[in-house]
Amino acid sequence: MAQYGNSMQRTTPVVLNLIIINALVYVAQMVLDKTMGLTNYLALYPYDSGLFKPYQLVTHMFAHDPSNFFHILFNMYALWMFGSVLERVWGPKRFLIFYLACGLGAAVAQMMVGTAAIGASGAIMGLLAAFAYLFPNTQFYILPFPFPIKAKYMVAIYAAIDLFGGLHPGAADNIAHFAHLGGMVMGFILVIIWGKTNKKTFY
Repeated sequence: MAQYGNSMQRTTPVVLNLIIINALVYVAQMVLDKTMGLTNYLALYPYDSGLFKPYQLVTHMFAHDPSNFFHILFNMYALWMFGSVLERVWGPKRFLIFYLACGLGAAVAQMMVGTAAIGASGAIMGLLAAFAYLFPNTQFYILPFPFPIKAKYMVAIYAAIDLFGGLHPGAADNIAHFAHLGGMVMGFILVIIWGKTNKKTFY
């Protein structure tokens, strides 16, 4: 399978295939939403809404808001940036298990608050949590801060924003904050368990 990028940030197989799948689903949504409402089938609905189907636990993390290109763009960029590193550390199989588990954790958390959700953000936040745990002092530039921030502080900032947003949602807030938090929590739980049971997996 082809890999792209330089030796430091080469796109790994599972990450590459996840990006391709998300892109194909996004195109399908844009083409089919007007005729069959594809997004409505893929989105995750509360279990007591009458619209919930078990397959939505998986499909929601491969679909995005077709009216907001930056939604999928940001998620795929974060998947590439953090996922490529983690897949090289863990290997393809364990990385895929981790990614899907974080997406499921995000789904459960979002269903508990009773609102619909769509997107890979929950799984992505799980990747961010794992990256911050394994490489806490790696520095990033994030807006609006004009200085580099370590990964461990970055994930804390995102968690605080999502917690506040989830508890105090604005009238126009359509972000699945609790899905983000659920993905983060699942990511931390898995990476801590794996770190204690098999440290050689990480280094």
